[in-house]
Amino acid sequence: MAGEQLQVLNALDVAKTQWYHFTAIIIAGMGFFTDAYDLFCISLVTKLLGRIYYHVDGMEKPGSLPPNVSAAVNGVAFCGTLAGQLFFGWLGDKLGRKKVYGMTLMLMVICSVASGLSFGHTPKSVMATLCFFRFWLGFGIGGDYPLSATIMSEYANKKTRGAFIAAVFAMQGFGILAGGIFAIILSSSFNAMFEAPSYEVDALRSTVPQADYVWRIILMVGALPAALTYYWRMKMPETARYTALVAKNAKRAASDMSKVLQMDIEAEPQKIEQIKEQKSGFGLFTKEFAKRHGLHLLGTTSTWFLLDIAFYSQNLFQKDIFSAIGWIPSAKSMNAIDEVYRIARAQTLIALCSTVPGYWFTVAFIDKMGRFAIQLMGFFFMTVFMFALAIPYDHWTHKDNRIGFVIMYSLTFFFANFGPNATTFVVPAEIFPARLRSTCHGISAASGKLGAIVGAFGFLYLAQNQDKAKADAGYPAGIGVKNSLIVLGVVNALGFLFTFLVPESKGKSLEEMSGENEDNEPQGEAEPPSSSGCRTAPVA
Repeated sequence: MAGEQLQVLNALDVAKTQWYHFTAIIIAGMGFFTDAYDLFCISLVTKLLGRIYYHVDGMEKPGSLPPNVSAAVNGVAFCGTLAGQLFFGWLGDKLGRKKVYGMTLMLMVICSVASGLSFGHTPKSVMATLCFFRFWLGFGIGGDYPLSATIMSEYANKKTRGAFIAAVFAMQGFGILAGGIFAIILSSSFNAMFEAPSYEVDALRSTVPQADYVWRIILMVGALPAALTYYWRMKMPETARYTALVAKNAKRAASDMSKVLQMDIEAEPQKIEQIKEQKSGFGLFTKEFAKRHGLHLLGTTSTWFLLDIAFYSQNLFQKDIFSAIGWIPSAKSMNAIDEVYRIARAQTLIALCSTVPGYWFTVAFIDKMGRFAIQLMGFFFMTVFMFALAIPYDHWTHKDNRIGFVIMYSLTFFFANFGPNATTFVVPAEIFPARLRSTCHGISAASGKLGAIVGAFGFLYLAQNQDKAKADAGYPAGIGVKNSLIVLGVVNALGFLFTFLVPESKGKSLEEMSGENEDNEPQGEAEPPSSSGCRTAPVA
């Protein structure tokens, strides 16, 4: 092949932005919408679960989930996601992107509904079934990460590939927003229909029996958007890069993409023969992979790991920060459903003001500024704002300064999303060879989820008050919110440093980045420059 691309791959690289690009964004993006809804809606209902299932008569404060139960309910979906990212990432390279894509979606639909139907007569059995179904829900969600990113990167053109992959990821923002808005509507309706006094007025009547439906409905609605896109996922053809470079059926790739691009693409019989004669190339656990892509993989895994420690510890414990600065009144001054309403309102405001805009800023600028610059800038500002929140923390807790705290907090989120939260998702889908692309993206994403688990579990304990008497019931004394924010600042600074291991992929074809044009040289033939006039990406 003498370093030349197949015509079908070149056609995809130079294709103008067309309708099929947008349908691919919506089909892949609805999976992410569901992912975000399902992963984050649990933080809207954990306080409610505590009131319903762990109420103790005569207690001054409403019931709350014991520390081990709270950690399990919040974190079990992440454990499932981590396993799903590794398993489905590997499977996507073995069986093809399309075959595996439908499986992950069905798993998400079934487990969303099942987690809302968690059953049992005792609090323990309800929590156990909830955790069981949320683990498998996470497993399905995990598969969506490597597959959606890989499918989008393999369908996109060179010029706007970053924006398209980032747009799929940006649907997460709408998922978080939808979760908050739906919880607001549902809790308002239930509050209007079933009036209840606050906990301090009447502890028992403050949680109406119908409150048990609220958390179940919130969890189950996550199945809807996923179910609606199942049909279209099944209609999508396999990506041309998988069909041509991995399954080695370039004729089929040309015919599939002729329909998608609505143009004639030549099947190129000589190149097809050459492709069939080639060996499969190096595997993941080989010296050749370590030499070419080892540092790249270290870069993508380490930055995603560090980012998610900070990102998820903030996101899951927003409600605690809101309570600390007085956005949410003390639990005993509200009834159970009112508390869901207040938590959802606060989360929705943060999503609307910082989370959603941050994602779309990335979509707008990623192909102009490049992935590297956006990631570096994001980590830099996250570090600055974390320290700005942490060092004068006592100043921010005064009533007059609360709005300032929320603005700084929102800016941290804005730069996470207009920064590493989006770029860590985009880059692994662009820089590895087609036969390992889904696997390497899965490994990078799983490393991120490991960070999320550290953030979610670790900070449950770390952020507790240093005085044990003031810590939440059942928790040991922690290092306090102030010191926790300092730790997060350090984590973000490390992310900034590890970003230097990640190559820039702006404006280059996938084969150029991964060195596959070079691999496709017939043995013994000298290597002329590639057709675009530029050599493959520098090898780490």
